[in-house]
Amino acid sequence: MGYKIVTDSTIDLTQKMIEELELTVISLRFTIDGKTYKDKSDMSEMSTETFYAKLREGKMSTTSQINADEFTRTFEPILEAGEDVLYIAFSSGLSGTCQSAYIARDELKEKYPERKIYVFDSLCASMGEGLLVYQAALLKRAGTDIDSLYKWLGENVLKLCHWFTVDDLNHLKRGGRVSTTAALVGTMLGIKPVLHVDDEGHLIPVSKVRGRRQSLDALVQKMAETAIHPDEQTIFISHGDCLKDAEYVAEQVRSKFGVKNIQINFVGPVIGAHSGPGTVALFFFGTQR
Repeated sequence: MGYKIVTDSTIDLTQKMIEELELTVISLRFTIDGKTYKDKSDMSEMSTETFYAKLREGKMSTTSQINADEFTRTFEPILEAGEDVLYIAFSSGLSGTCQSAYIARDELKEKYPERKIYVFDSLCASMGEGLLVYQAALLKRAGTDIDSLYKWLGENVLKLCHWFTVDDLNHLKRGGRVSTTAALVGTMLGIKPVLHVDDEGHLIPVSKVRGRRQSLDALVQKMAETAIHPDEQTIFISHGDCLKDAEYVAEQVRSKFGVKNIQINFVGPVIGAHSGPGTVALFFFGTQR
């Protein structure tokens, strides 16, 4: 029997890629200027450029997860059509969205006992989650069945490396990632943190460097330490409305590792609300996170 890959908007893939990979994507929401919007890949409710312009003006944005009813409304038509569901979820270490999916799954299993409904916690964020979904979709296209694909996800998810840096520590301060003092001192001294997503799916500060260029170079150095055959990989890079910095990282990755295929896209509004403008993130498969 056939199956559908379902995921959420925090994959931060382009609309074109989503269509080509035949993904079903559920939108999280963000609220800014007192109005709530769906985080849509086609930017139909708010463009990413507009969103980051508002953050630069000092506007605050909050985010909300997907509830169980939305999952039910998305999964049920697929099940009614006689297909199974594989949902690849935004990290449970960053959102309660995955837990909502489990609730919907358990309710629908009783109604559709003959169907398979898999919920996989990606422990990933932004285009890290996107890269995992991308590889899963390619395997599905190549004929991998749902059980084998679910097993592959479990075997490979902790090899998906996320390395981030941010330009403004104050967004991380608001999210509780750094203290008020660290944000103040770091901003005065031009300190840029290097962070990653750990094995539990949490965003963790790892090191600090002085200066923007050095922080971008640090991402590439992290890739050098753990990447598995990087010249054979598709590498993803996301950015908080700072394309030139993302392109700088891409050029370093091409020249140092011989990578041919690099996909660049925005950090979407849900992740961007917490990381802020100027975020650059590098995603690849490595020996460990």
